[in-house]
Amino acid sequence: MPKLKTHKGAAKRFRKTATGKIKRGRSFARHILTSKETKRKRHLDKDTLVSPADAPKVKRMIPY
Repeated sequence: MPKLKTHKGAAKRFRKTATGKIKRGRSFARHILTSKETKRKRHLDKDTLVSPADAPKVKRMIPY
């Protein structure tokens, strides 16, 4: 079987955890921050897991 190429756009956005799940950053944390509460901005800084429905597709894009 040939080697698989990593989708570079996905590689910049997602990381695998030690158990094989996919981590992602949150959206809405880049600009227009003055109108957002401090607590909200702090929570947007934390990573979260990709939803189970999207995980198989992302896993195919980052095989290694």
